[in-house]
Amino acid sequence: MKHPQAAARFLANPERATWHDGALWHVRQKRDRAAVAVPDWEDLRNRAAAIKRHTLSHLDEYLAEFERNAARNGIKVHWARDAAEHNHKVLGLLRARGLNRVVKSKSMLTEECGLNPFLIKHGVRVVDTDLGEWIVQLAKEHPSHIVMPAIHKKKEEVGEIFHEVLGTDEGATDPTYLTAAARAHLRNEFLSATAGITGVNFAVADTGGFVVCTNEGNADLGVHLAPVHIACMGLEKVIPRFADLGVFTRLLARSATGQPVTTYTSHFNGPRDDSELHIVIVDNGRSDQLGREAFRDSLACIRCGACMNTCPIYRRSGGHSYGATIPGPIGAILSPGIDLEKHASLPFASTLCGSCSDVCPVKINIHEQLYAWRQVVVQSGHTTGMQRRLMGVTRKTLESSSRYQRAGRWLRRMLRISPKMLIRNRLNVWARGRDLPEPPKESFNEWYRRNRK
Repeated sequence: MKHPQAAARFLANPERATWHDGALWHVRQKRDRAAVAVPDWEDLRNRAAAIKRHTLSHLDEYLAEFERNAARNGIKVHWARDAAEHNHKVLGLLRARGLNRVVKSKSMLTEECGLNPFLIKHGVRVVDTDLGEWIVQLAKEHPSHIVMPAIHKKKEEVGEIFHEVLGTDEGATDPTYLTAAARAHLRNEFLSATAGITGVNFAVADTGGFVVCTNEGNADLGVHLAPVHIACMGLEKVIPRFADLGVFTRLLARSATGQPVTTYTSHFNGPRDDSELHIVIVDNGRSDQLGREAFRDSLACIRCGACMNTCPIYRRSGGHSYGATIPGPIGAILSPGIDLEKHASLPFASTLCGSCSDVCPVKINIHEQLYAWRQVVVQSGHTTGMQRRLMGVTRKTLESSSRYQRAGRWLRRMLRISPKMLIRNRLNVWARGRDLPEPPKESFNEWYRRNRK
């Protein structure tokens, strides 16, 4: 299903769409207040952008350095070319040790690779321990946001899920009560787990360590109680030096939720005594994106979600309408690089207002890349015959000033006579979600010629 059709399904419930829009805009406002409170905010953004661009241009060197130092620390490093190899690597590590109960903290990479259903299919019990991710896991859904996975769920819906699965009081909606019930259940999962899986927010080349940022402490509980810790990391998550880390930790939480810092910023520099620490570094199309000059900077993303919280399209259409692990503006750049035919509609799910680029902590030119992807989509033929014909007519009209002026006069006249017939018809999909202003009686050109003396 293309984005316009999926978005229409979300918008069919106006109350939910309005609530979703307001909830995310509230987070955007928190981000703004947090940013203004840091005097050197723009300097931090410039520094972070420079570090990321430098790293991407020397990615092979820093990954090799990270592997050497991680191995020196006792961390076992594994490499995976794609999602399938990543999943088999993780399953192999579990099977070789006879482990079949896994607790997992938030990881968009494992979601991207489809790790949960893969492990479950092979007899491994997997429980997501981030509260939002656990809610969508119980609901048999995917996360709709990379930081707030269950932002599309109201507390009443969460209460219904918990009543069915956990036996909480029917009709209970109090967040404190529901959170306590989740905590009590998840503690048993932590205590019985034989392996803990986490993502990686930042991997530091010069130390061989990595950092996991959470607000609930679930990652720490999982990997410290289980004898085996498997960290899953996209190869773009490496940064050169430990001295660079503070730049990103100051930006990440403020951009994501408006917090000064995540509640838990956990550093892993080697395995504990009598335990194992593995890290699986995954490509899965990232090298291809690195080779696309116009889109390379998208790999600088630190997964804060700020572009989603500000995007008027994402806020009003919901994360599931994107049909991709990473939704929103940044996802609309990353996803076409993985499967252009499937995700051809995503670059058009944008007003190109530039707000996403304005809030990006690493200064990715998101709206410009969305525009560039639109050109790729059209040039690759991933548009309908009707779209191509309309664009052909538009091109011919814009090539000639006389044709443009005649078309303007005709359209203004038709809009005044019968706007519904011209705009609100079944062929004009573009107009279904848009309103046009009252047409002027004359063009600016006509007004200028009449008044220039």
